[in-house]
Amino acid sequence: MVEPLSILSREAREEAIRRAGFNTFLLPSQAVYIDLLTDSGTNAMSDRQWSRLMLGDEAYAGSRSFDRLKEAVREHYGFRHVVPTHQGRGAENLLSRILIREGHVIPQNMYFTTTRAHQEMNGGRFLDVIVPEAHDPSSLHPFKGNVDLDRLEAAIREFGADRIPYVNVALTVNMAGGQPISMENLRAVRALCDRHSLRLMYDATRAVENAFFIQEREPGWSGRTIAEIFREQMSLADGCTMSGKKDLLVNIGGFLATNDDVIFARAKEEVVIFEGMPTYGGLAGRDMEAMAQGIREMVDDAYVAHRIAQVRHLGEQLEAAGVPIVRPIGGHAVFVDARAFLPHVPQECFPAQSLAAEIYRESGVRGMERGIVSAGRNKETGENHRPALELVRLTIPRRVYSNDHLDFVADAIVDLYRRRESIGGLRMTYEPPTLRFFSARFEPL
Repeated sequence: MVEPLSILSREAREEAIRRAGFNTFLLPSQAVYIDLLTDSGTNAMSDRQWSRLMLGDEAYAGSRSFDRLKEAVREHYGFRHVVPTHQGRGAENLLSRILIREGHVIPQNMYFTTTRAHQEMNGGRFLDVIVPEAHDPSSLHPFKGNVDLDRLEAAIREFGADRIPYVNVALTVNMAGGQPISMENLRAVRALCDRHSLRLMYDATRAVENAFFIQEREPGWSGRTIAEIFREQMSLADGCTMSGKKDLLVNIGGFLATNDDVIFARAKEEVVIFEGMPTYGGLAGRDMEAMAQGIREMVDDAYVAHRIAQVRHLGEQLEAAGVPIVRPIGGHAVFVDARAFLPHVPQECFPAQSLAAEIYRESGVRGMERGIVSAGRNKETGENHRPALELVRLTIPRRVYSNDHLDFVADAIVDLYRRRESIGGLRMTYEPPTLRFFSARFEPL
């Protein structure tokens, strides 16, 4: 589809961000010119995906559309079992409820907001085992999503394998700037898990982009197709949670996939309570059809190369102008380093939140905060988590904007960087008990 875009006057934008409590999540979409808040569910479906919608089997049980989704998952992911969910966090909920108990520890290559929330709600504790380079925005390490194998081994010795329900690996790592993990590292993590009889589960939300970076950067993989590399990645895991709203190019949907018969049996029980029947899991048949088609389109080499090129088109312009960003440029977004952009704003005054609000006020472009607000509070002490990375994410939806749109974004942020000293911090005026970045409100200091 094509929709008309309009940009509000500066006065109207100032009023809109004030009404939104300086939280870009609370802006109405009609007030936004170019929407880079997320790539989740904001992608453009293909003609083939739209045609599959017309073939949706809306049977309450035994849907043919579920069979087509299952076939696509088995073909490209390689997992025998799949349970549909309304989106990725539905799959996270199922996995956490099935495997996590009070006192469990879940090692992961950097946290993700909803993943950690589900883990903590079920009595678990997230443990970061990502390589140190991931916390340095300027590091040019080609695989900043890698697991630090020594830290993971030390965690297993400290807590014991019986307290680790699974090792959770994200492909790619969103909160680190869309950074990939190498095939070599994945194989080493798999071997370590096997030595200690541990499950290895993926957050496979953007695993196609991870496959691209392996193809581009890792020796021995340049002659392989994205589909081949993707399948090899998946073969190393016991299962995955998946948000179809990213790689699968759809507006809603997700799934839990696994080769573990015990997890699958429990998931079929839990999904009925929280989502729906195991053959639709909170989705219409037409949505499962679109997801199945999206799985086949997502591994097209030309498409993936274009997707990454668009992200780089924006990032390279900002980098050339001296705007501090996370390097190397990631797979789904350009992450502006708000600490370096606003060095005069201390972290407790929410520099990334402030910068995201100012970008909107300057240009009508909506990004989002990925820093101290997103990190939330320590469940036990109540103190703010203080992540090393304080970022504004400019996320590129798939198959939506032209490079001219991204040129506009770059020009606006470069202009803003030239007057960065005039941007102040914020204080929080409303804080929800969990996932506060969605609905917290702020006011200028």
